[in-house]
Amino acid sequence: MARQGAPAPVAGEFPIDTGTCELEPDPYSTNGWVLRVNGVPSSHIDLDDPLRLDFEYMRWIAALVDARWGPSDRLRVLHLGGGACSLPRYIAAAHPAARQVVVELDGKLAELVRQWFDLPRAPLVRIRVGEAREVTRSLSEASRDLIIRDVFAGSRTPHPLTTVEFTQEAKKVLAADGIYLVNCGDSPDLKMARREAATIASVFENTAIVADPAMLKGRRYGNVIIAGSDGPLGEGPGLARGLLGGGVPAHLWQDDQVRRFASGAQPLTD
Repeated sequence: MARQGAPAPVAGEFPIDTGTCELEPDPYSTNGWVLRVNGVPSSHIDLDDPLRLDFEYMRWIAALVDARWGPSDRLRVLHLGGGACSLPRYIAAAHPAARQVVVELDGKLAELVRQWFDLPRAPLVRIRVGEAREVTRSLSEASRDLIIRDVFAGSRTPHPLTTVEFTQEAKKVLAADGIYLVNCGDSPDLKMARREAATIASVFENTAIVADPAMLKGRRYGNVIIAGSDGPLGEGPGLARGLLGGGVPAHLWQDDQVRRFASGAQPLTD
């Protein structure tokens, strides 16, 4: 439930630093809200249930996280891209010992999200206003266990956040067996997903991909979750079964499949 005394969300369009955002009620949920940023669906929030993730790609990210860390683990998380902080709310509820920092470029949007939604306070969830690459570069080595990159300008991730050089910067911030997770939005040709997979595979020992079968067969625009780690990643039959049994069934590709998928694609560079 929303905190007592916190301002209730109100449907409407609001000016933010990078344009406008629109908040609209979810017609299928008593206390759910959809956030659009410059006309693009960005986030869904259920104020009554932080464990509810309506966007399938967020459920895939959550499944990868839950397969690696338990509720009592003191998980250190860096979110690059905030939106309505759906994933930080989820992780705070599923992993209450976690400490999270959310990097959001748009200061006004961050202010509105804090005002509207029941976000755990610092040190559980801190919102840091800034550019994702600059903030990542400023962090101490081995200071995070998990980095989630979910940054979009329109339908694409800004190029500086996709390159080998940035991926190496992110790896420095991760613990030795930490996980780097990216949300890649791509068209049916999967050109960007292949290049992002090649980029991450060039930096990390182990990779994984989660996406729905239609996306992986090049039949539609959608999301591909790509993961990199020098430690174990996506192991165990339970994760693959769970992904297949979701509302939108998804396939889990392990390292060999990811590298075959990326074969011939050039890693992205600055």
